[in-house]
Amino acid sequence: MTGEVRPMMRRDRASTALGMVVELDEPGRSRVRMAVRDDMLNGFDITHGGFVFALADTAFAIACNEDDRVTVAAGADITFLKSTRAGQTLTAEAVRRSVSGRTGVYDVTVTDEAGEVVAEFRGRSLRTDRSMAERGH
Repeated sequence: MTGEVRPMMRRDRASTALGMVVELDEPGRSRVRMAVRDDMLNGFDITHGGFVFALADTAFAIACNEDDRVTVAAGADITFLKSTRAGQTLTAEAVRRSVSGRTGVYDVTVTDEAGEVVAEFRGRSLRTDRSMAERGH
């Protein structure tokens, strides 16, 4: 992990429960990894898409919360390109594509431990008027 984990992520119980580790946290950019566990598999013994989405969504959340204002998802889409299995490690790298006013667009690429692309995610953000300080984030 590079640098200090922000309070926002220290309180993220969902990402913690899934074993996510923040490797990079910079304004407009992040990288998060997660080991695929047996309890993350669907009925076909491949990683449930919801867990891949959750990993990408966490990287997106870190990248789009670039300053003291709380930024939330306005929407997101994912395309699954390759299945994975228990024992593999997935990495989601998010990057800001554009910000205009209160909205932003971020792309997240999820890869496996061999660097092969597992999924592509596009998130749309909405910056609120709330500050992280007033919310205890």
